[in-house]
Amino acid sequence: MHIEKNVCAHLIGTLLDIPGKTKDGVKSRLDLVELHIRSELAPQVGEKKIFLPPACYTLSRAEKLSFCKTLSELKIPEGYSSNMQSLVSLTDLKLYGLKSHDHHVLMQQLLPVAIRGILLKHVRLAIIRLCFFFNAICKKTIDTSHLKGMQEDVVVTLCLLEKYFPPSFFTIMVHLVVHLVREIEFCGPVHLMWMYPFERYMKVLKTYVRNRHRPEGCMVENYIVEEAIEFCSEFIAGVNSIGLNSSVIKKNSNVNRAISASSFIRPSKEQLDQAHLYVIQNVNDVLPYVEQHMESLRKLNSGKARSKKWIQEEHNRSFSRWLSTRVALALEVPKNSITPSLRWIAHGPSPDVATYSGYIINGYYYHTKRRDDIRGVQNSGVSITATTMQVSSSKDKNPVMSDMTFYGVIREIWEIDYHQLSFILFKCDWVDNRSGVKVDELGFTIVDLKRIGHKSDSFILATQAKQVFYVQDSANPEWSVVLTSPQRTIEEDFFEDEIGDMLQECGYETIKRMPNVDTPNETDDTNSTYIRHDCEGRWVEKDVVSSTSALTVSLVSSVAVLTSSS
Repeated sequence: MHIEKNVCAHLIGTLLDIPGKTKDGVKSRLDLVELHIRSELAPQVGEKKIFLPPACYTLSRAEKLSFCKTLSELKIPEGYSSNMQSLVSLTDLKLYGLKSHDHHVLMQQLLPVAIRGILLKHVRLAIIRLCFFFNAICKKTIDTSHLKGMQEDVVVTLCLLEKYFPPSFFTIMVHLVVHLVREIEFCGPVHLMWMYPFERYMKVLKTYVRNRHRPEGCMVENYIVEEAIEFCSEFIAGVNSIGLNSSVIKKNSNVNRAISASSFIRPSKEQLDQAHLYVIQNVNDVLPYVEQHMESLRKLNSGKARSKKWIQEEHNRSFSRWLSTRVALALEVPKNSITPSLRWIAHGPSPDVATYSGYIINGYYYHTKRRDDIRGVQNSGVSITATTMQVSSSKDKNPVMSDMTFYGVIREIWEIDYHQLSFILFKCDWVDNRSGVKVDELGFTIVDLKRIGHKSDSFILATQAKQVFYVQDSANPEWSVVLTSPQRTIEEDFFEDEIGDMLQECGYETIKRMPNVDTPNETDDTNSTYIRHDCEGRWVEKDVVSSTSALTVSLVSSVAVLTSSS
């Protein structure tokens, strides 16, 4: 955790050239002179100032602005991390007040996206490789057979960084990265060892302090009070409370609930039928009837030249009416296997639909796009992996059924009422998978949110949705990079447990493949690898050098002699 924080601070400070945090300066360049390497980066001494040529990791002002603007305009899901807008200064082009978790989120997902359109390619890929390594070791489960490959990858990555960055960049914290895989072999996944739960609890202990002259005593007394209250709460958990409606307690403890007022609409018959069709095709009680109807259509059309696509379309058109008739006939039999839920679902939904602008599903906040537009968070992005029929063209008579992931934005949140039960559905604008979704060489999924498709199948069950959020691609502003928030497999109440607290920071899924780059031994040691010709250098006052040691001053003099002789 602290290694990741310090490495991220080194990268951010060096890329943005933050005073006091950058690892590139006069002393760093003089180290190169002393080591007789990268002579093209040697400082050039003038009359009053020293010129530092632009290195391969140096960002121009436009690139710094692009980097900071990407983070400043970023809208993230509720509870994902700190508000990045408050940490970025577009005036100074710097990042301020980053906490440990902010560095963690940057290294896991945001930094590879923020540098997509800047830096030289070989430097950018080296940094992205390092981010991918931290992402891989921070997963909840790690396959031990992959550890050897991870160790080889991190060694190559550190060699690449050593080739491009100055020696001062490689502090003890950067060196410790090479030992993380070995630590995982001995101690297990990283999340069982990091300090996030303890740092969070330290904040709780600080709130206990009322007398700053006796902080330890305040913590002890308040801790005892808290333990007593928790014991009493468990002891009287089954007793009805006084003055507070029990239904309110039950509502607040429910994981799935609305977070906005409801309003009722009467949608068109076409939209209501579309939503009803999705419900009856995704409810467990109805699934056996889906296969029965498909089989009956195949038998009725066995002698005709009917394609699989036609069978599927006919099923979608007639299944609702067929199911209603089938269940009605089954109910006439005294002893039948029709469940109450199947009975009401087959009867059909109410024509009036309750709509919401916000809903909590499985601990996640979901908003409509209209609600997101007026808020500082992004909770409207969703994705779903579904088995769908794929056709190569309109004349394809043999479509293939396979899994496909769809990405979209929530437009409306519906609650469809079946009198005795109800279902929450998301009405989404789905990106056209043919022209609006692609995967780049690094495994990032990129979408064009303006290319809307699948308009005849816009509904999904809220419980099936997987939350994602979109970040504008700095390399191509018309496209957006898809990022996922940590997926929770346990309820919110479990996060009060120590292990649940540790698991909160896991699951930042980012990568599919490690970028392939040439190893240091295979790349020619040319000047173009270390210096930029499309970026301005930096002038430093001589006062910075005047306070250094005699050795440094002599090196500056030698650089001046070399410059004058050349």
